[in-house]
Amino acid sequence: MVGTGAVLSFGFQTVAGVYTVVATNITTTCSRNMTGSATIVIDPLPGTFTVTGGGSYCAGGTGLHIGLSGSASGISYQLRIGGSTAVGGAVAGTGGLIDFGLITGSGSYNVLATNPATGCSNVMAGIISITANPLPTAFSVIGGGNYCAGGSGLNIGLNGSTTGVNYQLYNGTVA
Repeated sequence: MVGTGAVLSFGFQTVAGVYTVVATNITTTCSRNMTGSATIVIDPLPGTFTVTGGGSYCAGGTGLHIGLSGSASGISYQLRIGGSTAVGGAVAGTGGLIDFGLITGSGSYNVLATNPATGCSNVMAGIISITANPLPTAFSVIGGGNYCAGGSGLNIGLNGSTTGVNYQLYNGTVA
């Protein structure tokens, strides 16, 4: 690279090593080592594990577990929804499985692993979805009352219903 009288840039280097510069005068061919050096160290990305869990559950329930098939000590694992929004706090790797707990929010989840010592991060394998299925609409039980023994009984029903939903009448715990 020919000097311009200004700062020079040799561009981004992607090979690890110790870099030095030698200047050579084009006319006289005299050379001189430039002072100092620049070292490039390539830090590894955190190892890849697989995101586990997910599925669907009934709204109002406890949710579903999301985990990771493994982890590495010294690495921080962050559950994220929508690819980038953190859910809860980061979990420290233990060398074993990780459970991020019961998750109730519907959406797509992934996990970002970060090495706090180097700042290097890696998205773990897999995207897990959770769907909170809506509960059937609540209707009121109607009917009942008193009737004379030996009579035909009393009607019990609902004040409405939803197409595609099954309804079962119970007397206590007996269907």
